[in-house]
Amino acid sequence: MYNFVVMNINELTQKMHQFVKEMGWYDPGSPRPQTPKNLAASLSIEAAEILEHFQWVEDSPDPAGLASELADVTLYLLQLASISNIDLEKAVLEKLAVNHDRQWDQDKKGIMDNNED
Repeated sequence: MYNFVVMNINELTQKMHQFVKEMGWYDPGSPRPQTPKNLAASLSIEAAEILEHFQWVEDSPDPAGLASELADVTLYLLQLASISNIDLEKAVLEKLAVNHDRQWDQDKKGIMDNNED
């Protein structure tokens, strides 16, 4: 179904929208309304599922399962950004620039002291 060529963020977003449309989840009355709140909740739930791969171990014993959960998080992130009219690529590059210039100070306990988001 999918050919595994390298795609950019916009191409991945379009593939995600195509899938969601095919599933009928953008249709009025869908049992899975694709609202920003619902997508943010789903993103958080999927991110928590990543932690299951590391519960009680340092490395995931199931790399394929971890990859699947990371893909779920990515898909929800792409969709949330898209329907919120956020250029995710631009946002990431801007955040990297902010972080590059940020002061990362350590306190006495060795914990990063960071007052910015």
